[in-house]
Amino acid sequence: MSEQTPEQRQEEYLNVIDQLLKCPNGQEPEVLDAHLDLIDENFINTMVQVAAGFAHNNNHDAAKFLIHVARELAKQLGLYPEQPTAAVPSEA
Repeated sequence: MSEQTPEQRQEEYLNVIDQLLKCPNGQEPEVLDAHLDLIDENFINTMVQVAAGFAHNNNHDAAKFLIHVARELAKQLGLYPEQPTAAVPSEA
């Protein structure tokens, strides 16, 4: 098997993003599970770039959806800092 070029990988990222946008609500995990080899930091960055494009073209629902999925994936990969849930002790 030959190595993918960055362009080929980007094309695969865009294909998965398209599948996510078209799949029935609730089936996103299945789409992602079928493409675990593509889920990485570059995939998340591509999702954010596509979301920005949607936002600029007034497709806010698609943009919000992609940002939500990208954030969840980033958390799972340890790329997105979790907000602390414990209260910060006040100084006495």
